[in-house]
Amino acid sequence: MTYAADRLYEEVAYVAYHFHWSRDEILDLRHDERRRFVAEIAAINTRVNEGR
Repeated sequence: MTYAADRLYEEVAYVAYHFHWSRDEILDLRHDERRRFVAEIAAINTRVNEGR
C-alpha cells in the first residue's frame, strides 16, 4: 500500500509553512513522525484560534 501523493504534498506543505523546513528535511522524517508534527501543529493552531 502506498501513501497517497496528494496527502503527502499536503503534509509537506503544512509542516514547511509552519516550521520553515525544507522539503527534503520533511521527507526524511518517518511517516509516523511527520504525521505527529502535522497533528501537533494543528493542535497549536486550534488553541491559538480559540484564544488559549
